Amino acid sequence: MGRFFWIIIGLAGLLLIFLISSGDTGSTLGFETNTFAHAGITVLWAALIGSAVLSRGLPLGDTLKQAAIWVVIILGLMAAYVFRFDMQDIASRFTGGIVPGSPITATSQDGRTQVTLIRANNGHFEAVAGVNNASVRFLVDTGASAIVLSANDAKNAGIDVDGLAFTIPTQTANGTGRSALASIDRLYLGGIERRNLRVMVAQPGRLSQSLLGQQFLESLSSYEKRGDRLTLRD
Repeated sequence: MGRFFWIIIGLAGLLLIFLISSGDTGSTLGFETNTFAHAGITVLWAALIGSAVLSRGLPLGDTLKQAAIWVVIILGLMAAYVFRFDMQDIASRFTGGIVPGSPITATSQDGRTQVTLIRANNGHFEAVAGVNNASVRFLVDTGASAIVLSANDAKNAGIDVDGLAFTIPTQTANGTGRSALASIDRLYLGGIERRNLRVMVAQPGRLSQSLLGQQFLESLSSYEKRGDRLTLRD
């Protein structure tokens, strides 16, 4: 098989990666996802026809063999696009199984977004979530009333910790301390997102891990623990 074949194979792979990674955002590389997919598949069909034309000097058997390979590639790409959400779900389940705290996003029977967390080796439920542009590993704490960021996580999320007034008495597993109020633009855990939140920031050195408390949990339609799984429903 010639260089042209492998170039097209590479482009087909890139097309598939872009389509799957776009998820349910509705756009891929600035284009509406369905338009991007249709254009890509059209290009591959054109490549198939062009390959058949350019290989007219080959024996009929070789030409048919190349055409069959192209058909399999294109049909495989189309199937991968149709089942892209199932593939994303499988990938997130795999990641959540080997990296506790990684959110497993799915859609419930009533159409709601739900996120499942796997219990960590320490016996607690942890959640790797985005806060502004930072990644934060939270401890899911039903006993905490608020979302509480450690000083380090707050700094990584772009909060001016040095400018905060730590005047609010708090009680944590580390004992008593003081916290300050702050604002974040965005918190997202898998497919669940909240914007413009008031959160607490613990005094530097008083909290080793950020807490995802009732402030977030009560914003959900429900949450349920079964064995080693915690399911959050938006």
